[in-house]
Amino acid sequence: MPLGDSITGSPGCWRALLWKKLQDNNIKNTDFVGTLPPQGCGFDYDGDNEGHGGLLATDLSRDDRLERWLMDTKPDIVMLHLGSNDVWSTKKPEEILGALDRLVDQMRASKESMKILVAQVIPLDPAGCPTCMQGVEDFNKATPEWATKKSNEKSRITVVDCHKDFDAKGMTRDGIHPNSKGDEKLADSWYEPLVKVIKGG
Repeated sequence: MPLGDSITGSPGCWRALLWKKLQDNNIKNTDFVGTLPPQGCGFDYDGDNEGHGGLLATDLSRDDRLERWLMDTKPDIVMLHLGSNDVWSTKKPEEILGALDRLVDQMRASKESMKILVAQVIPLDPAGCPTCMQGVEDFNKATPEWATKKSNEKSRITVVDCHKDFDAKGMTRDGIHPNSKGDEKLADSWYEPLVKVIKGG
């Protein structure tokens, strides 16, 4: 289940490139799931997802939407790129990670052995948010320690560095949403950690 905001879902063509890369490398025992359908990315792909525009982790953790999505789709693995809108809304890292705590609890209530990949999110450089670049860096810096503490023997959290070498000016359309170069970079960032989890690593 790819889970996140518009970076994941609108259109989120990095998911299409990631799916194609899995197929090209003969990793075909995968089924991307979600209640949202694929959007056009130039070729057919398994595009089911939970990438909801404007989504905040701090909002999602306070209602039952994720519980319903999990019940409807029953994932074994969740790929989470979430927190960008929280940073835009000046939420502190501890607030965002507290929300992720509750979301992980919901995932594990759905499946005790849920495998969870959590992104260090891509940089933001929008004209309307001068604090976003630093806010993302602060959130990302706090994520690995949180993931280590929140992991357990049955349900490990893998941190995926989507931030490293991602150029917010050259790889986004608007300082937020990936362009074609950004989609390629995100697909590459997710690929190896996801394959390792699929293979039981």
